[in-house]
Amino acid sequence: MGPSGSGKSTLLHCAAGLDRPTSGTVEVGGTELTGLSERRLTLLRRDLIGFVFQSFNLVPSLTAAQNVALPLRLAGRRPSRAEVREALARVGLADRAGHRPTELSGGQQQRVALARALITRPAVLFGDEPTGALDTATSREVMEMLRELVDLEGQTIVMVTHDPVAAAYADRVVFLVDGRVADDLAAPGAERIAARLTAGRERAGHGTRGNGTRGAGRGNSNSNSVGTGTNTGINTGAQAPEASC
Repeated sequence: MGPSGSGKSTLLHCAAGLDRPTSGTVEVGGTELTGLSERRLTLLRRDLIGFVFQSFNLVPSLTAAQNVALPLRLAGRRPSRAEVREALARVGLADRAGHRPTELSGGQQQRVALARALITRPAVLFGDEPTGALDTATSREVMEMLRELVDLEGQTIVMVTHDPVAAAYADRVVFLVDGRVADDLAAPGAERIAARLTAGRERAGHGTRGNGTRGAGRGNSNSNSVGTGTNTGINTGAQAPEASC
């Protein structure tokens, strides 16, 4: 978490192998990403990483089942109907397999996107504001689902959010200010998170603005991790230099 421009999305993209940091290292499941070729990065993302976006990014002409199966088909696999139905059942949408995105609510579309990300059994699931386009009740449903994935299946989830209520579902919340780690709280409540976020914004407002370069953070930090179970970390060195992607 952190104010706009603090480096949250940059950190997430570097951690997921979507962007390369200018310095430091990134590891996912014991594999260092920074030295990999584009082809190997693509294969690693396909096999080890899932991603859920704020805007769902579903293909409108495909049904829910076809959207869920898409990552496996792009990888050259032909998933069985049972495999796809199981993925939809995990997010409570087994009876919506034949519906297209326009026939689903926003919450249902996000759950389809979640099923699509999970069908490859990723080591880490990254979420970039996954509840940002949802109403309060639907956001709660999605966050409860993510929490269950952590508690019942040991899924590692790393998430960026502006919402203190959503962040309160996390085991750990890391705050960024101007591309640097400013604080790190373990299992805090929403009120404590909101207070810390406000303090961070005030600090950013009184501080000296840089040249706009976003930092990837320092240490083994997750921008806002709902749950962890896989070795996932970013290390930008002892001096914690800013890293742009």
